[in-house]
Amino acid sequence: MSIFSRLADIINSNLTALLDKAEDPQKMVRLIIQEMEDELVKERSNLARFLADQKEIGRQVSRHQERVEEWQGKAELALSKGREDLARAALIEKKKQAELGENLERERQAVDAGIDKLGDEIRQLEAKLEDARARQKAMVIRTEAASSRLNVQSQVARGGSQGVVDKFERMERRIDEMEARADLGQSDKTLASQFAELEVDDQISRELDALRQKMGQASDGKQGE
Repeated sequence: MSIFSRLADIINSNLTALLDKAEDPQKMVRLIIQEMEDELVKERSNLARFLADQKEIGRQVSRHQERVEEWQGKAELALSKGREDLARAALIEKKKQAELGENLERERQAVDAGIDKLGDEIRQLEAKLEDARARQKAMVIRTEAASSRLNVQSQVARGGSQGVVDKFERMERRIDEMEARADLGQSDKTLASQFAELEVDDQISRELDALRQKMGQASDGKQGE
């Protein structure tokens, strides 16, 4: 099973659990990223183990190749000495070592192919992880922006716009009160002025009567002479 098949199972199971619990999207993304990071660590460890196996198999292949050459030399030596039986036995051992070496070579080729495939999957997972992290950052920004908009809307819904209207109405009432006080003051002033004018007029009338009386007395005195 490939990395992505296992990862898909992990993510799908977690998505199902999270959706069932109605978790928020950011928590879901963080969990998915954590799973991807854990899987990446695991597969890198697998890759390191496969690379170590590759080197060990390579060493074993080299040793079997050396033994093949050794038994070849022994077979030639035995045959040169007229020991065909020993030469035959040496060739049999040579064949065994060659077969073991061939088996190990096939195993090394399979390991090489697995390493190549695993390396490709790790690179793809790294790219997907980087993309997921970028998406997470974008999601945080979008969430914060949406939260800000919701706060503004909430304030408006709680009467933010009505509060502005109320402020204008309060200002208008204050202006009305100020105008009323000014009108009242003006009315009081006009009334006081009217009474003052009456008092002045009354004083002048008294002075005028006094003057008439004085002039009348003077006129009467002249007539009596």
